[in-house]
Amino acid sequence: MAVYSKLVVCIVELRRSIRNLFLLVALTSLAVFFVSPQLLHLVQEDLAEKLYFFSVAGPFLAHVKLALFAAVFLLMPWLLTVFWRALASPFGMAGGQLFFFIFFTSLLFYAGTLFCYFVTLPFGINFLLGYASEELRPVISVSRFVNFVTLFVLAFGLVFELPIFMVFLARVGVCSRSFYEKNRRYAVLVIAIMAAILTPTPDVVNLSLMGVPLYLLYESGILALRLLPEGR
Repeated sequence: MAVYSKLVVCIVELRRSIRNLFLLVALTSLAVFFVSPQLLHLVQEDLAEKLYFFSVAGPFLAHVKLALFAAVFLLMPWLLTVFWRALASPFGMAGGQLFFFIFFTSLLFYAGTLFCYFVTLPFGINFLLGYASEELRPVISVSRFVNFVTLFVLAFGLVFELPIFMVFLARVGVCSRSFYEKNRRYAVLVIAIMAAILTPTPDVVNLSLMGVPLYLLYESGILALRLLPEGR
């Protein structure tokens, strides 16, 4: 079966689960919504000064977005389980292989989100707020603050999945280990572009905080392919 045909089968499998996915995310978001004020206070206390709102619905929508993000964050292992199970049948994964992909994608997702929250975001926010002065005072919208934090945290979590998908693409015959090794220079370029897009500030320190871990993840994907047999 060609890779394209297998992907079609995966999409069909995912469609069967999408209703349950939406229902579980919605119910979890509703449950988290009732503690979202405490969650927002925790995030605000760590990463920002006072927050303001400029529309009547602003605070409510901010709490809804935060609750939705928290639900996705909490349910990520289950979401990844559904994703990999959809890939398992057409790509011939079962048992230990399936567990390997589910476990390590979940682990790397949480590693990326925690790295972003505790390392990259504080540096970025401090850099941006460093332009404040007596004449220029920061007035941060609660809605935009929530968008800013959740977007970057989620993006870092997804980007940290890089080595696992390198292993998967090699396993299904799309990209071999030699392909990754021969194209390191292009990987560095793509990583630099991604770091420039994903980091909150363009300074060298923040770019390095994203770019260096990404390159190490790229190399770890190559190392994993040296240790694991391809195409099996």
